Amino acid sequence: MIKYNKLFALLEDRNLTYTDLQKMAGISYAVINSLRNNREVGTSFIDKICLALNCQPDDIMEYAKEI
Repeated sequence: MIKYNKLFALLEDRNLTYTDLQKMAGISYAVINSLRNNREVGTSFIDKICLALNCQPDDIMEYAKEI
């Protein structure tokens, strides 16, 4: 399972809100909601987020083995 906790920690560290990310990356609230619930999102959205935040995918997501 891919988890996006690192993304939300990064937003907090940078004093950014979900709305800020939505505007910066040009993504919908539905995508933000999917990320918040650790649901699958397309790589195009990961690309947009990384571009907006000037970061790498491993800065915003991690693989967690399901037990």
